[in-house]
Amino acid sequence: MNILMVSHYAGAPQYGMEFRSYYMARQWVRMGHRVTIVAASFSHLRQRQPHPGQETLEGIDYRWLPTRTYEGNGMARVLSMFQFVSRVFRQSDTLAALHPDIVIASSVYTFDIYPCRHIAKRCRARLVYEVHDLWPLSPMIIGGYSRLHPFIWLLQRGEDYAYRHCDMVVAIPDKSFPHMERHGLTRDRFCCIPNGFVSEEWLPANTLPIPEPHDTLLQQLKVQGNTIIGFAGGHTQSTAMHVLIEAARLLQHRRGLAFVLVGQGPQKAELQSLAQRYGLAAVHFLPPIDKKAIPQLLDRFDICYAGGVHSILHRYGTSFNKITDYMMAGKPIVNSVDEPGSLIERVGCGLQVEAENAPKVAEAIARLADMPPAELTAMGQKGRQYALQHLDYATLAQQFIDATSKPQA
Repeated sequence: MNILMVSHYAGAPQYGMEFRSYYMARQWVRMGHRVTIVAASFSHLRQRQPHPGQETLEGIDYRWLPTRTYEGNGMARVLSMFQFVSRVFRQSDTLAALHPDIVIASSVYTFDIYPCRHIAKRCRARLVYEVHDLWPLSPMIIGGYSRLHPFIWLLQRGEDYAYRHCDMVVAIPDKSFPHMERHGLTRDRFCCIPNGFVSEEWLPANTLPIPEPHDTLLQQLKVQGNTIIGFAGGHTQSTAMHVLIEAARLLQHRRGLAFVLVGQGPQKAELQSLAQRYGLAAVHFLPPIDKKAIPQLLDRFDICYAGGVHSILHRYGTSFNKITDYMMAGKPIVNSVDEPGSLIERVGCGLQVEAENAPKVAEAIARLADMPPAELTAMGQKGRQYALQHLDYATLAQQFIDATSKPQA
């Protein structure tokens, strides 16, 4: 099968995030399919930017279309979206000449559905709309934009157009169908395929040891008999790390608990200041580590924390990469996110509590810390077994092909 994916922010290991498109495409190539990814030459998510032009990486044909640079989420980023979409339109003859069987519109925003449908119609290919986040609902909720704002209005027209004209929607948020149905999608054209993991990245031979400062601290904490509550990821407003600090303050009377926060982000200095102000000697901050060292880091934790801010967006489902990492590490999870029927609840691999509720987070941590070690291990293993069975990108890539290549009923 010949697959064309248009994904503005697609990345690769050489350049950095976003990795979902790369992981899917690599699996499709291994399955014998031909894959072309069309992406922008600049993305705020990448650590390094590719040169405009064509490049083959692990059998994937990348086509980097030249786009402007930008910072933040202002007008320059919006202009880069329109620039990218216009360039895809201009390349439509060349892309149609590839004779794709499936055309995937996979950018976060909705505008790429137009050139993708144009290409799909010319090739009589199946048109797939891959939804990472619910736009324009996400910028409306997070940015406070009115539905009458011109940019939001254009995004909404694109979303409605996509749900009316696509052959299949592949959604990452698993509870998003009711929203999509209100905008024209039918159930037979919807499937959920979450984010996953790459099995070889978890093989001991492919992991890296954690840095010496991390190793020294974690060994010291373990020798002292502590239960280690860990977090690995961005110290940002969206991850609500202040809630974990507040929970640590509520638990500071308990002996034998240590909190280890690994990562970087705009909120880190504020979090460190907050912990210092509370006199929380049991809270430790460590710098970020190489992605390949994450499995060995998580192996040192006893309990893993994930959090988010109050948001109606989480009602439609979440698919945090760190949750998958925690599950693969076989660690019980305290998940402080407003998501009814979350994966953690369904699998039984941790405790789900309300977002931004420090007393509930503290209560969940205390409950897990009081469990017999065997019971705690068994809870974590439920998550690992679920991930191994359902979240390997080899499995997800096959599900994607099965869902998008079958004829409509």
